Amino acid sequence: MIQKIVSKNFDVLDSHLLHVAKQNGRYSSLEKLFSMSSEDVLDAVDQSGLRGKGGGGAPTAGKWKLIPSPCDKPTYLIINSDESEPGTFKDRQILEYDPHLLIEGIICSSYAIKSHHAYIYIRGEYVFWAKRLQKAIDEAYNAKIIGKSVMGHDYELEITLHRGAGAYICGEKSALVESLEGKRGHPRLKPQQKEPEWFFGNPAIVNNVETIASVPFIIKEGFAAYRAYGTQMSPGTMLFGMSGHVQNPGIYEAQFGESMSEFINKIGGGIKDGKKLKAIIPGGSSTHVLKADEIEDITLDYESLKAHGSSLGTGGMILMDETVFMPDVVKNLFEFYHHESCGQCTPCREGVGWSDKLMGKILDGKGTKKDLETLMDLSFILNGKTICVFAPSVAHIIDSYINKFKDEFYSLVK
Repeated sequence: MIQKIVSKNFDVLDSHLLHVAKQNGRYSSLEKLFSMSSEDVLDAVDQSGLRGKGGGGAPTAGKWKLIPSPCDKPTYLIINSDESEPGTFKDRQILEYDPHLLIEGIICSSYAIKSHHAYIYIRGEYVFWAKRLQKAIDEAYNAKIIGKSVMGHDYELEITLHRGAGAYICGEKSALVESLEGKRGHPRLKPQQKEPEWFFGNPAIVNNVETIASVPFIIKEGFAAYRAYGTQMSPGTMLFGMSGHVQNPGIYEAQFGESMSEFINKIGGGIKDGKKLKAIIPGGSSTHVLKADEIEDITLDYESLKAHGSSLGTGGMILMDETVFMPDVVKNLFEFYHHESCGQCTPCREGVGWSDKLMGKILDGKGTKKDLETLMDLSFILNGKTICVFAPSVAHIIDSYINKFKDEFYSLVK
């Protein structure tokens, strides 16, 4: 069940150090990389079917192809390491145990899009991981793996690590770029047609850590080796997280298409203390909650989760046992989103705060059926009427929890 592509070196002692990383295969893809053209690399990633692993699941090569060709401006690769989604903690495993894999992936990806400067935007609270990653970057510079001549080849690449200030919204790619430019982290209006992000007016590609860390395997082993795992539509593997009331919480790499229930029971060890599973958030807090009886025929891939009315998201599963009271869960989530709204869009700024206050009123025993109806009305107001998907995520929480656990909510109101 477990297929180790990205996590292969996680259990190797001191794998974050350059000499150990090189002994265990890091940077071994680069000799082949520089025998290929940028177009060949782009085609290999395209043929592999690699999809973005930061939540959206968009084809990685499709995004890279948005860079104008030919391009008379400098091109930038930006790595989204602002891992702030509740229930999601996989990228930091790469930074802690195999940061040189990320650097190797940055070299391969930058070469494909003809970029000579990559930025890593890391969550502000990730102090330990930022220091570890910076040490790896410094090692790579000192060993001339990156810099004016990458591994002795006629290719220059600079890597800059930038620490954010802890804003959840900066995990949204356009808000991240705004922040990186020194402005307030507000999402940008979406263009009418597909195009890259723009960093100081120059084309830029934003990918998350795990996506980029998957590229060296594709380059070294070939796209067919990556497609040997997973499904036709969701090829390869992903780092799946399990937290909450599970016996063996943690991060485990598995190929797409594995049974969700088997993954929870065999790898996660099932629910703690012999209790029953009540509900699961399948891919981070912004994905639709699923009841226990809904997951039996679900597989861990984008298509299956979508077909069951939720989404794979970041693969960060939060498991809740039979003792959990769902209105408490919703209040907890509302408090987070209320605090993290950037305030740019009125429906989000006012609606998320209103939802939080209404849920508090209901839990205090002062709510009415009208208040629950107002919450459902707020879901309509929040969904599809803002610049980014922050407010729709709150709408998903309102819809899925109240509809699936209606009795628990109505038990609190008069």
